[in-house]
Order: sequence, then structure tokens, then C-alpha cells
Amino acid sequence: MRPRRMISVLLALVLGLLGGGLVPGTAHASVRCEVDYAKNDWGSGFTASITLHNLGDRLGGWTLTYSYAGNQTLTQGWSGAWSQSGRTVTVTDAGWNGTLATGATTQIGANFGYSGTNADPTSFTVNGTACGGDDGGGGEAPALHVSGNHLADAAGSTVRLRGANRSGGEFMCVQGYGVWDGPVDDAAIEAMAAWKITAVRIPLNEECWLSLSNIDPRYGGAAYQSEVEGFVSRLEAHGITPIVEMHWNHGTYTGPSSGCADVHATCQKPMPDAEYAPSFWTGVANAFKADPAVVLDLFNEPYPERATGSETSGWVCWRDGGTCAGIPYQVAGFQSLVDAVRATGAANVILIGGLAYSNDLTQWLQYAPSDPEHNLAAFAHLYNFNTCSSASCFDAQLAPVAQQVPLTLSEIGENDCGHGFIDTVMNWADAHGVGYLGWTWNTWDCSSGPSLISDYAGTATPFGAGLRDHLSAGP
Repeated sequence: MRPRRMISVLLALVLGLLGGGLVPGTAHASVRCEVDYAKNDWGSGFTASITLHNLGDRLGGWTLTYSYAGNQTLTQGWSGAWSQSGRTVTVTDAGWNGTLATGATTQIGANFGYSGTNADPTSFTVNGTACGGDDGGGGEAPALHVSGNHLADAAGSTVRLRGANRSGGEFMCVQGYGVWDGPVDDAAIEAMAAWKITAVRIPLNEECWLSLSNIDPRYGGAAYQSEVEGFVSRLEAHGITPIVEMHWNHGTYTGPSSGCADVHATCQKPMPDAEYAPSFWTGVANAFKADPAVVLDLFNEPYPERATGSETSGWVCWRDGGTCAGIPYQVAGFQSLVDAVRATGAANVILIGGLAYSNDLTQWLQYAPSDPEHNLAAFAHLYNFNTCSSASCFDAQLAPVAQQVPLTLSEIGENDCGHGFIDTVMNWADAHGVGYLGWTWNTWDCSSGPSLISDYAGTATPFGAGLRDHLSAGP
């Protein structure tokens, strides 16, 4: 689905920044606090994501201190002034997040290098007072693998990916506005968990991850990667499966169904590009290869058949890439991207969609790339305005795939702000052991496109109420 940037986001950001330090703290505040600690570990380094909860009097400034047991070494921190002396880490508020009302939270994070073991810290203090530890959230997200035609956790239990998309990471950075469209902190994730969401798909931008020259360095490269890794860690700490996905990519395309004439990653292109997409997936796979809870979704919505002129040539381009008729840039076929991921040593589950903006899976089984890890799964996108949008089409085109490999409907939605269509989709998916994720957990106007919520506390739109109620009813 094509995301949109809302002007209200900018206003919210401005108001948030202005409101951060207006009220002075109490001179002798009674400090009561709780700290949630989560990490994304890739073997030689990790991202620590820390949420400070103020349970006592209003704080007019804070200093957090904790220690590691090993040789963890600070390399970069954000949302506070980070320092390290020996094994002790100290973080002082950044000013804008220094004032915390009773019940308020703030999110901070940092990158560390290490060797050997990487045990979590066991105690934290704020302004010299000991805090409560990590409450565990919803429990750790499960490590996943493909088992026959379903996903399974380490114990062999079947797992279906059911939840929502969280748009923003694919467009805010390339448009120069930031990384996320709205909050992705623990409070926002807890609102998702209240809906019984167990999987969240995170659309990403190729150029932002790789920090190409057109990207503001504040929102690209290491800064962008750290934000993504932090969000992933927080989702996992709440027991939610993160699905990281390449949504927009580099390459000029002006043929049939073109979304834009821009060479940059500002719209949906028909296929990934061979120039940068393999590097993107090498980087993402390296970031998450030590974490089998992370699912890798190779590309949002391919439509090579629109460019090449036929479904057969479209499927060949889809798998093999190279020079594809009608697409001016060299294409990275999905076999090459699977190879790029596996070359890093990453064994994570990989999701791949089909043709027609991932609405056509008719020859997915025939053209599926080979995978030495045997950890490939399929996905489809279903909207009420798609060609395949009826239960009879699902039976004919999707059910045969679901009988052979795990299938997730990683975008479902409708453009009428209702939920009649997705009710049909979810009922069909439940009957066939198929997962599904609503588009999208963003506060957009659902009358002009699928939007699940009207605020980040999780207030459902009429469309979102359908997904919320279905998830709440259980598997």
C-alpha cells in the first residue's frame, strides 16, 4: 500500500518538543521508578533500548545509572547524554525529555560493542534511587522457522502472524521529516499488544538504510538503522514478532502503473534494483542474523508483469532479475536476494510476495527461489479493490500455496472505512491456517485509505474495529 505523510505529524512533533520542558520539577521529588531494558544482539554488538517509567513525584531532570558485568563498550547513544566509566553507564536527560510527570515515560537507546557474554544489567538507579527492573512486557517474541506449511516456534508449536503494519519508516526519511510517522515507543507498542497483535510489519526504505547522498544524514545510515533496531527490540520485548521489509527502492521506472518518475526511493517500483537492493539485504541480514525472531520480507509489491507485458515474463523477471523488458534498471530477482541474505549466515524466515502488487500467487510455487535453509514463506496483499478479492479467488489462487508453504496476508484492507471485506478475509484465513496483518497502524483518515486507529493509544477507526475485535476473539 502507498503510505502518506500527514501534516498533523509535524504539528504533533513540534508540540511534543515544546511541551517537554515547560513545567519545573519539584526540588525534593520522591523518586519511584521502573526501568524496562531490551536489546537486539548481533553477536559482536547490540542495541540497548531502555524505557524509564516515572512512578513518583514529577521529575525536573534525571540521571540514570547502571552497570554491565562484561566488556560491553558504548559506541553511540541517543535521547540523552551517554557516558561510560569502566562497566558503569550513566545517562543524563537530553533537556527536552528531562521533565517527567507522574506516570510518564521516556525512551532512550544506545549501541554497544562486546565480546564474550552479554548479560543484561540487573539494577538501575535514577537520581541515586534504585528502580524496579524490567517487567518483561508480553514475554520474548518466539524464534521462528518453517515447518511444512506453517511457521513454528522453537518448541514446534504453530505460529500464525496476526497483527498490523506500522507505516512510516519507508517514507518519512526520504522526504526529510524524520524516521517514524508517530511514536514507536513502549506505550505505543503496549497499545498494539492490547489488541492482541502478535506481529508487526515494518516497511523500510532502501536509500535511508544505505544512507545514499539524497538522504538527510540525521535520518539515514547508522541513525536510521539504530532506530529500526531499537523498534525491533521493543516489539520483541513485548512478545511481538517484527517483520522487516523493503518497501521503496532506487531506480527509474515510468512504464505502466508507474508510481513516480523519480529515480529515488519515493514510490513503489516494479521490482528491487540490482544496484542497491543486495547491499540493503546484506546489511539488514547482518543486523538480525543472530535473532531468529525477526522475519525478513524481501519486497513490498512487485508488478514486473505490467512492465514486461505478460505474466510468464513477469514471473521469470520476478525470480531471475537481470535485464527485464520495460524496466530500465537492472533488476535484482528474488533468487539473488535470498542468496544475499543467506550469504551472511542469516537463517531467518524469509517472506516473498507474488505479482500484481503481491495479489497474484498463481505461479509462486513454480517459480519460488531455492533456499538452502528451507525457510521460505509466501505472502499476499488483499484489498477490496484488487483483482483477487473474493473467497472463490482465495480458494483457487491462495489455498494451493497455503497447502505447501506458510502463507501470511501481510496487508489486508479496504477503502470504505468499514470492515466487511476484511471480515471475509480473516474468516477465510482462520479456516486455512493463514496469518494476516491490517494496513495500517497510523492515524490517517480511513475514509481515504485503510487506517486502523485514530490515535496512538489504540482508539480504533470503524475499519480498525473489525481487526481489533477479530484479534481479541482469539486464534
